[in-house]
Amino acid sequence: MTSAWQVLVGNLASVALLISLWMHLYSRFYRLSRTQLKLGFGAMMGLGVVISMLLSVELEQGIHFDLRNSLLAISAMFGGPLAIAITAPMAVAFRLVMGGAGAVIGVIGIAVVSVVCLIAHFAMGKYASGPRGVTAAVLVLPVTSIALIFAFSKPDTPTVMYQMSLITAFLNMMAAAIAGSVMAYFHRSMLERDILRAALTQAPDFHYVKNLDSQFVITNLNVARYSGRQKPSDMVGLTDFDLWPPARAQELFDVEQQIMRSGEPLIDFEDAFANETAERRWFSTTKVVLRNRHGDTVGLAGVTRDITRRKRLESELLDSRNLLSQAMTEMSDGLAMFDRHGILLFCNERYRTAFPLSAYARQPGAHIADIVRASARNGERKDIAMGVTEAWIQNAAKDLHVTRDTEIPLSDNRWLSLRTRLTQDGSALVVVSDITAMKHAELSLRQLAEQMRDLAETDGLTGLANRRVFDETLASECANALRTAAPLSLLMIDVDRFKSYNDTYGHPAGDACLKDVSECLMAIAKRPGDLVARYGGEEFAIVLPATGRAAALSLAETFRASLQRRALAHAGSEFDVVTASIGVSTFNADTPLLTVEELIESADEALYQAKKMGRNRVEALAFEARPERLKRT
Repeated sequence: MTSAWQVLVGNLASVALLISLWMHLYSRFYRLSRTQLKLGFGAMMGLGVVISMLLSVELEQGIHFDLRNSLLAISAMFGGPLAIAITAPMAVAFRLVMGGAGAVIGVIGIAVVSVVCLIAHFAMGKYASGPRGVTAAVLVLPVTSIALIFAFSKPDTPTVMYQMSLITAFLNMMAAAIAGSVMAYFHRSMLERDILRAALTQAPDFHYVKNLDSQFVITNLNVARYSGRQKPSDMVGLTDFDLWPPARAQELFDVEQQIMRSGEPLIDFEDAFANETAERRWFSTTKVVLRNRHGDTVGLAGVTRDITRRKRLESELLDSRNLLSQAMTEMSDGLAMFDRHGILLFCNERYRTAFPLSAYARQPGAHIADIVRASARNGERKDIAMGVTEAWIQNAAKDLHVTRDTEIPLSDNRWLSLRTRLTQDGSALVVVSDITAMKHAELSLRQLAEQMRDLAETDGLTGLANRRVFDETLASECANALRTAAPLSLLMIDVDRFKSYNDTYGHPAGDACLKDVSECLMAIAKRPGDLVARYGGEEFAIVLPATGRAAALSLAETFRASLQRRALAHAGSEFDVVTASIGVSTFNADTPLLTVEELIESADEALYQAKKMGRNRVEALAFEARPERLKRT
């Protein structure tokens, strides 16, 4: 019995040896596909089954006890159908080669254990190669072994056969537990290694590890390809002197040796270098010291990122920013940007200089309410009183975020145009322009327009209103008299024998005479509503609103006497001086109808009567709305 135990313990050792051998081979052939690895695992477990059966304990002729079932279980649980498809046939074939009375039972046992463990593999799913799978295998093996013993036992089976079967079942369970635990740990370690390897080799940056001599120990694929190699393993043992020009390589070597001597890491160091194509590229490098568990420096790990695109974008952004800054500085208008909360984000110098009294408040970060407050306190704007309330300032600040164009007068007599436009995010863009010259030009144009209007409405010689203004004023006053039933008087004046005056004294003297007549007329029309107009040639007219017949006759007589007293010599006149005849027409409240034409005809008729009666006199007719109804008074 002692020798049997020794054989079984040796069998257990062979199982451990086979598992260890597989782990070594797996790490060497990790590049193989998953199918190839599972087939290889099945073949290795099949070899283990053969070795286990070679080291079996034979109690009777053809009846062998060994640890084959543990390897079958491990193959099925960890390798799945591909592995057990190799392991189980190898076990069956070798058991048949061994022959003996227990060959058939042995083959059946191999099949049962393989099938049961394969079912457990599918039932466990992704947990089959972990601790749960190991536990399932450990539980399946003794149950299956004991079931086979009782299924094929006979009444005359010796007791030692049962004892040996139980011992073998126990050792298979122990072997499966040990081998399964090792395999589970190995699988977990390999998974972590694969994750680390994938992270290193598939990372988009340049990852590498160097030893104390700055030789590459491991790199990712990017380093290999950038260096002109096909795979990372080609980089092992190389240094920067094999990849870069001597000066560049020496520089990198000195930096790395300094890092390993001082222990101080190099963090995000940016450097530029021109490659063989003379293309300038930028890199950001981080290198840290690697230490063993005793704290000794064993090398360094580095990560280098190609930041050429980022640096180019930064350069382009800087150029654009400088260009924008220069444009803002050189532009003739002021420019400012406020966010949706009223905070000044940026402004150019032109914006500040446009408001000299509040320039100190117009700085990035200032609120529009503070700017308005400073402008009001310093009396900068004519349209903002210095004593405005805080509520007014807050309301004015809210008006910032309204699209509009505003013109504001400043206390230094300048005018500014403020054009406010809103952006999609609610910010306000304000453009400030100095429109002082334009406003002055506008004022000049307005004055010119007024002058042109005066010229269009004024007689050029006398300065009185012209015929057009007379017609418009008389029409308006007639309408007003009809509406209000107020009296309205019209005086028509004609200089007596003026043609003879021109012929005798010449036209310049005639013009001077007309000016004297105009002065006399202006002297009697002193109310704002009175209008004195040159009707044509030597004829004049006066419109007297709210003036009755008696007052009109009095004013006419005052004018006639005033002109005669001037004693302007007139040799062609029977009075020896310049005189004038005046016709007066008055609209009264009881007149049934009034038109401009009728009022003028009435005044003309009165003037005609004055001329007919000997000139230098005043005549008046009462207006009765129709020429045929006019009567002499």
